[in-house]
Amino acid sequence: MQHKTQLTLSFLLSQVLLLTFAEDLGCVPGFQQKVFHIEQPSEFTKDQPILNLAFDDCKGNDKLNFEVSNPDFKVEPDGSLVARKNVTEAGRALFIHARSSQTEDMAEIVILGGKEKHGSLKEIFKIEGNLGILRQKRAILLSPILIPENQRAPFPRVVGKVINSDRPEGSKFRISGKGVDQDPKGAFKINENTGEVSVTRGLDREAIANYELQVEIMDATGKSIENPVPLDIIIIDQNDNRPIFREGPYIGHVMEGSPTGTIVMRMTAFDADDPSTDNALLRYNILKQTPDKPSPNMFYIDPEKGDIVTVVSPTLLDRETMDSTKYELIIEAKDMAGLDVGLTGTATATILIDDKNDYAPEFTKKEFQATVKEGVTGVIVNLTVQDEDDPATGAWRAVYTIINGNPGQSFEIHTNPQTNEGMLSVVKPLDYEISAFHTLLIKVENEDPLVPDIAYGPSSTATVQITVEDVNEGPVFHPNPMTVTKQENIPIGSVVLTVNATDPDTLQHQTIRYSVYKDPAGWLEINPTNGTIGTTAILDRESSYVTNNVYTAEFLAIDSGNPPATGTGTLQVTLEDVNDNAPYIKPTLAKVCDDAKDLRVVVLEAKDDDLHPNTDPFKFELSKQAVPDKVWKITKINNTHAQVSLLQNLKKANYNIPILVTDSGKPPLTNNTELKVQVCSCKKSKMDCSAADALHISMTLILFSIFSLFCL
Repeated sequence: MQHKTQLTLSFLLSQVLLLTFAEDLGCVPGFQQKVFHIEQPSEFTKDQPILNLAFDDCKGNDKLNFEVSNPDFKVEPDGSLVARKNVTEAGRALFIHARSSQTEDMAEIVILGGKEKHGSLKEIFKIEGNLGILRQKRAILLSPILIPENQRAPFPRVVGKVINSDRPEGSKFRISGKGVDQDPKGAFKINENTGEVSVTRGLDREAIANYELQVEIMDATGKSIENPVPLDIIIIDQNDNRPIFREGPYIGHVMEGSPTGTIVMRMTAFDADDPSTDNALLRYNILKQTPDKPSPNMFYIDPEKGDIVTVVSPTLLDRETMDSTKYELIIEAKDMAGLDVGLTGTATATILIDDKNDYAPEFTKKEFQATVKEGVTGVIVNLTVQDEDDPATGAWRAVYTIINGNPGQSFEIHTNPQTNEGMLSVVKPLDYEISAFHTLLIKVENEDPLVPDIAYGPSSTATVQITVEDVNEGPVFHPNPMTVTKQENIPIGSVVLTVNATDPDTLQHQTIRYSVYKDPAGWLEINPTNGTIGTTAILDRESSYVTNNVYTAEFLAIDSGNPPATGTGTLQVTLEDVNDNAPYIKPTLAKVCDDAKDLRVVVLEAKDDDLHPNTDPFKFELSKQAVPDKVWKITKINNTHAQVSLLQNLKKANYNIPILVTDSGKPPLTNNTELKVQVCSCKKSKMDCSAADALHISMTLILFSIFSLFCL
């Protein structure tokens, strides 16, 4: 039954192709025999002819190309079917598709005794369902329709036929689905009377590989009289897509000295044709190598995998002796398993020869000289080295180390990233009087370790002789800053401190003179010869020039060198407080309603610019009041606050109340301050103080004033 089904399929295929391509009545284009039967041998031997396929397109077979459903087989240009390798199991059938510039056709080779295999027509052409078995849905008979892609005009072409054995009189065929009434619309149509299925234009398998249509029979009114039956249309692949390298740029790296056969990179091309056919079976080849030295064949590419490997000896793969460390390979990918008829695509592979650290850095000379003035920091000399390795790698970049002669850590060395030079710097000022000469031992290494057979030699170390030049250094104050504590308000002319400055230039005999550099308040002077600092004004701790009880001034010490050198010293005078500031109160104005029920007027706060114990606790009191005027009361709340209250309501007027506040200093200081109280009319939550009577002067204030006059 299966064999019969295959014969039926072959017959239908041949009929379709004959209808499509028969153009010459004297010659039937295509395979001259469509179906072959062979027994499954124990093994198909490589390159041993199996049978001969005769194909004629009636036009000379120009650009004839064969495709076999099983990639283990191929058809030679003379039509001989051979195995590419020894094959023990080929499956139940082989399908041969032939295409020339004029026509195309398909032949079937039935292998008797063969087993189902991946090379069957079902898999190779992606056919769903039971290929070759005629579907029967009531009276409709269908088989899958195979159509080669990229057919040429004229169109439409008949590609198959729907058979109905008992179709009612006047009924018609109708098809629907993708390619008919769904996008891409209009690719197929059916003769509603005969059932012939036609294709209206060339198709692209890479766009759509198969179409699933529905066939139904309609009566004269357009009503379906039978359920739709599926019709599969399979698009046969043609080799119409070139291989494409689409993942570039392709850049590979290989370490110099790598052994022969080292894999550098993999080149992979893409072919949009059917991957189960030779149309997408790629083979790789190197077309050109640039440059072609030291060997024109530095690399090899695996034709099947696309792996690029080295084929030269490790000694030739030496980056330091090569004319170029970059190679460009033109890589070709060809389909049809590399046959001459295959389509090709190319790409450029760039291969870089990477450096390994096989050269140790060496100093250009054994000893370097440097001169530096004492007291100066910065770079004093650049140490030069040479290294044959790649400047872009850690095998070339130098790392310098001071291995001797730097116990005080006065020197540092860093690498110039552009020149690879070692920049030796003074980071702590040198003192000529301590040492006029320094000798450093310096070694140089690479960032990357050397290869095992290379070592650092004597040329990787060098000495640096450093000469320190004497300069006139400024005098130095001891200590600096200088601190002293004094009481504020000491008499003008008092001695604050005698400063001490010395000259570091011990080998020179110089004298020192002193002067004032910064004295913000102008309170101080200095004896230019002996450095004694005295006061020229009162030292006031509460001055704005004093911060946190400390007054700061700066002085200069100038030696007699040529030119003179100057040193600066800072004096910090901590001022102790004395009780020289009377306390004061706030606020000095208060308001109260003439009918107030709460007779508390205001809370007073006392402040003092002095420091404790010359401040609180404060004593609050009213100046003595005449008997008729005893309407005010002051009550202490705490050490710094007191409450002023009325003893009775007063009429609307302004009142001045004398308040005495005394601090806790020894001796204490007292301040008399007038508190102005406005008694206002208050109606509807509004206070009106604008129409107050004339100032009501407290008798206490009058008596206090008279008392003050008598005391003058």
